[in-house]
Amino acid sequence: MSFKRTPLHQAKKYKLPLGLQIQFFSKQTLYELKQNMFTVGQQLQKVEQNLADKAMDTTATMDDIKQLQQERDGLQMRFNVIKQQHDQMETETKQKLQQNQNSFEGLSTEQRTVKAKAEFIRASVQKRQVSDEVKQLIAIPAGNETGGDNFLPTNMQKELIHEPFATNKLRDVSKVTGIKGLEVPRISYTLDDDDFITDEQTAKELKLKGDTVAFGRNKFKVKAKISDTVIHGSDVELVTYVDNALASGLAAKEKKDALTKTSKTGLGHMSFYEANKIKRVSGATKYAAIKAAVADLHEDYRENAKIVMSYRDYSDILDVLANGSATFYQAQPEQILGKPVTFVDAATDPIVGDFNYYGINYDAMVYDTDKNVDTGDYLFVLTAWYDQQRMLDSAFRIATVEAPTP
Repeated sequence: MSFKRTPLHQAKKYKLPLGLQIQFFSKQTLYELKQNMFTVGQQLQKVEQNLADKAMDTTATMDDIKQLQQERDGLQMRFNVIKQQHDQMETETKQKLQQNQNSFEGLSTEQRTVKAKAEFIRASVQKRQVSDEVKQLIAIPAGNETGGDNFLPTNMQKELIHEPFATNKLRDVSKVTGIKGLEVPRISYTLDDDDFITDEQTAKELKLKGDTVAFGRNKFKVKAKISDTVIHGSDVELVTYVDNALASGLAAKEKKDALTKTSKTGLGHMSFYEANKIKRVSGATKYAAIKAAVADLHEDYRENAKIVMSYRDYSDILDVLANGSATFYQAQPEQILGKPVTFVDAATDPIVGDFNYYGINYDAMVYDTDKNVDTGDYLFVLTAWYDQQRMLDSAFRIATVEAPTP
C-alpha cells in the first residue's frame, strides 16, 4: 500500500530548522494544517503515555526512557511549529472574512453611508478603530483614534442638525446652522440714511443691543442606550435607532428651551416667553388676540409673519368660528388666521412673527461611549454646544387673552 507523504513527513525527512519549517508550512492550506496538527497531537499523546508507562516500569532501562523523552520533545516542537502557523493563518482568514463582510463594493451611495455609519457606531462602543474607507465616507476628523475629543463625523453632524424632525416643528420655520463661533447682523442690510429704520421699537432695540448677534455655547448631553441585540443587528436597524435617539434628544432640548416659561439659569434668552422681551398683544379671544398681534407687527415683519400655536388653541378657535358648520373645518389654517400656521403643543400662547429673525446654531458636537455593566447596554453619548437667538425681539408678538373684567 502506497503512503502519501505530508508536508510534516517531508519536514522531518529533511530535518529543516525551526524557522524554515514555519516557511514550509506557510504554503499549506488551513485545512491541511489542522490535519497535521491533529496527527502530530495524537502521536504526542501516545508517546507521552508510553513515557509515563516506562517511568513506572522498573524493568525499563534509562536509555529507553531517554529515547522516549527525546521523541516526545521532538514531537512537541513540531506540534508547536504547526500550531503557530495554524493560528496565524486562522487569524488572517478571519480578518479577510471580516473585510469581505465590510466591503462597500456594489452598494448604492445610501447603502454605503448606512454601512459606514453602522461600522462607526459599533467601532466606537466596542473601542476599536474603523477602516480608512469608513473615515472617508462619513468624514471622521483626524485624532479620534488617539484620544482627546471625539468629534462627531461631519456627515452625521450635518444630518442631525439639518434634517427636519417632526418632534420639533420650530425647525420648519427657523434657520438651523452648525457654524463655530457664529455671529450674524441683526438686520441684513443697511442704508446710508441713519433714519432708514421706520419701526421705532426696532430702532430702540438696535441701539440697546448693537448691530451683531453672537451665538453662545450652551452644553448638554444626549445619551442613546443601545442593547447588545441592536449592536449586532442589521446596519439599517442600528443606524436608524441611534439616529432617532440622538435626533429626538436634540429636538426635545431645542423645543423645551424655546417654549418654556421657567428657563434654567443662563438659558432664559432662548425662550420666546422670556419676561419683558417680546411685546404681548391682548384680545378678548385667542382669535382676536392673534389678529391683533399680526396687525401690531411692523409691515416689514408682517409680510413674512407666521404663527406658532398649539393645535388645541386652533381647535377652540375653529369651534367658535364654525358655529356648527362642518365645511368650515375643511379650510386651511392660513385661510382662517391669515398667516401660515405651525402647530407646536408646547406653545402655551400663540407666537406671531417673522421667524427669519430666529435661529438655532450648533457650535460643536463630540461623542463618547460607555457600557452599563449591570444592564449590558452600550451608551453612545452626544455632547453638543448650541444656542438659540432671536435677532430682533421686535419682529415677534405674543398673543394673549385679556383678563375678564371683574
